[in-house]
Amino acid sequence: MPDDLNNASTQFLERKLSTILSADVAGFSRLMGEDEEETLRTFRGHKQVFESLVAMHRGRIFNTAGDAILAEFASAVEAVRCATDIQAALRTRNDQLPPARQVRFRIGINLGDVMVHGQDGSGAKTGWRAMMKRCNGSSRSRICSKDGTSTDRSSFGA
Repeated sequence: MPDDLNNASTQFLERKLSTILSADVAGFSRLMGEDEEETLRTFRGHKQVFESLVAMHRGRIFNTAGDAILAEFASAVEAVRCATDIQAALRTRNDQLPPARQVRFRIGINLGDVMVHGQDGSGAKTGWRAMMKRCNGSSRSRICSKDGTSTDRSSFGA
């Protein structure tokens, strides 16, 4: 009987190669502690820009939680282009705010095998917490890779 259950559950698992863009806000807890309403207003405006750029680069947001956003792309090149465009657009928005109130996204990109269940990519989240912790050392906007390297957005001309 257990073998029948295992076979039934694996029949519904689809695996595919995807590029996942993962983002969260550096210092989000501090910003919320200082001024929740202003932080949420700024975050929501930034998130609208983020969402429109993901769509423009033919990606899709498949999961959000608090300040975290996960998006999937068929192309690694489009994911990187999207990340640099997001950083440039949000830099322009942040330049209008005092430095202590800026909402800066850290972005990581990973190309890997994911397990798909409905609209959610379960395997996509694996390893992202560790990667984002490596990127956490900086409050600057950065684009990080799963191998631990990170690049200041200015390296991309943003």
